[in-house]
Amino acid sequence: MSPGPTSTTTPRTSADSCPFKLCDGGGFIFEDASNSASDCRCRAQRVRRARAHSLSGVIPRRYRGVSFDRPPVTEIAPPVVAAVRRYVNHIGQQLDDGRGLWFFGSVGTGKTTLAMLVSRHALEAGRSVAIYSLPRLLAEIRTTFDDDRGNTYVDLLDRLTAVDLLHIDDVGAEKTTPWVLEQLYAIVNARYEDERSIIVTTNLERSELAEQINERTVSRLEEMCEVLPLWGADARRQRPDV
Repeated sequence: MSPGPTSTTTPRTSADSCPFKLCDGGGFIFEDASNSASDCRCRAQRVRRARAHSLSGVIPRRYRGVSFDRPPVTEIAPPVVAAVRRYVNHIGQQLDDGRGLWFFGSVGTGKTTLAMLVSRHALEAGRSVAIYSLPRLLAEIRTTFDDDRGNTYVDLLDRLTAVDLLHIDDVGAEKTTPWVLEQLYAIVNARYEDERSIIVTTNLERSELAEQINERTVSRLEEMCEVLPLWGADARRQRPDV
């Protein structure tokens, strides 16, 4: 006689557990006395994670081992690294307040490395994150116009708005067209109005970026983000992992 099915319990990950330690990880608080349930403070985060499921929220292999304690981060300008460390030390509050970071400067100075470090800390804190280069994000938006289903563009914009942290690399790298400017403004403005955090990296200074993507978009990014400049030699010429 074969044994019956064995019941197993899957251990909860940090993303499954309640960050406020108020519920069992399901997103609801149950009251035995009144036999009722109410939303836990963590439920809104869980809904955003679920909506972000189809977005790109995976740290690329090259950046999965980034750490404050080893190169290339230890070789990046200390004041900028200190600002990033302050941000991730209070990652939950920063995301709840809709505060972001704007890295700009020369090629190969560590902008993407630091941005990925922040995104990794957000993911480890159980928050929803979407990570894109701007060209890839625009390519994904373009595909929604070829989809036969209705409202796919609006749905994508809603998901990009709802995610706890939107990380956009290489802003200003895409060839400027009215369509590109419209899409970028729509994304930034939606997050601005909803007070959602954003991280951007760009090789352009503020005036150059405003010329490339329009002043109204840059003005919103400036209000949402702490601006962190990075200058120096291209570290990729000496080290391949920056």
